[in-house]
Amino acid sequence: MGARRGRPRLPVELEYEFWDVVRAGCSIEEASVAVGVSVSAGRAWVGERGGVMPPATAGPGSRRLSFAEREEIALLRAEGRGVREIARTVGRDPGTISRELRRVSHSPVSSAQRRAYRASTAQGDADARAKRPKTAKLATNLPLRREVQQRLRENHSPEQIAARLREDFPDDPEMWVSHETIYQALYVQGRGALKRELVKYLRTGRAVRKPHRRPDKRRGQIQGMVNIADRPKQVEDRAVPGDWEGDLILGSTESGSAIGTLVERATGFTMLLHLRGDHTAETVAGAMIEKMLDLPEQLRRSLTWDQGSEMANHAQIAEATGLDIYFCDPHSPWQRGTNENTNGLLRQYFPKGTDLSRWGPGYLDKVAAELNARPRKRLAWRTPAEALDKLLSEQSNPPGVATTA
Repeated sequence: MGARRGRPRLPVELEYEFWDVVRAGCSIEEASVAVGVSVSAGRAWVGERGGVMPPATAGPGSRRLSFAEREEIALLRAEGRGVREIARTVGRDPGTISRELRRVSHSPVSSAQRRAYRASTAQGDADARAKRPKTAKLATNLPLRREVQQRLRENHSPEQIAARLREDFPDDPEMWVSHETIYQALYVQGRGALKRELVKYLRTGRAVRKPHRRPDKRRGQIQGMVNIADRPKQVEDRAVPGDWEGDLILGSTESGSAIGTLVERATGFTMLLHLRGDHTAETVAGAMIEKMLDLPEQLRRSLTWDQGSEMANHAQIAEATGLDIYFCDPHSPWQRGTNENTNGLLRQYFPKGTDLSRWGPGYLDKVAAELNARPRKRLAWRTPAEALDKLLSEQSNPPGVATTA
């Protein structure tokens, strides 16, 4: 009998995307939904790694063929296209395509199977080759392993063990090990140089390591928030101005800077919030209240925002401005698509990874004015400023109502 065929393995790109979302502070369930896999698949990834996140720099590199590229290669190969034509279509070097097809032809399958290139099979083989785990130090250094195991049994934490080993063996680097290596040896499949039962000596005693949230990310729902599902249906038709979408665009990690963006749904009219070097809830609330109170009351109907901790003071904002504030579902940027599109335009002025605190309120107003003066196709080539003026004028002078000269 042939080998039993199981389910095809999910592309490794999805797994690293999943870990990126977890690293950003989301739960396993949220991260699974965000990347489009089942919660059981997300839990399986966590179980395989013992809850230990891969390094942020890990993952498939740009030099590797993606699953989408392999699917395209499979289709073109089935149509009888040659290597050079496939390479041109996919945008890869012919040598890359040739090696990819050659690997499949040399795989240990029957000659009938060998003629067919299958994207899922090729991706699974590539993922297996890419793992290539380095031999763990604790697996090859027996004296070090014994020392670590003994100290774990004495209820020392991995961090305490790592520090004391350097103190106790100052002239022997072979007896040094990092606390993260100890955790991985306990938890990660394939790196289990330490006996798994030793986890019971850790303070938590967990069989699976719990992924840590980043300290600057939210740890729960914002108190008193109203979900977008409860937003009135009339907001959707964009017929009346005054419904806004908002978010932050973030600067470099080192600077901790950000700019608040507010976009009116009906017209795309944009306002930018100067946050004076940080984006705490207090700073965002103060900047938004100040900016919104510059608008006439009829333009302060509602605001839809992401579930970021910067909106923890939403009740204060609502009371001061009269806005009804609604929050999107986690990781659902399409629920404020007008704002997302505008943030993309703003990156022309404020590139990713730069210090945004260098820009003063005057420059932010100048950028907003430029965006509001750009003709837009969806506005029949009117500008957002012109469209907003037109809607306000129609509200002031509705059809059928005579105006006095």
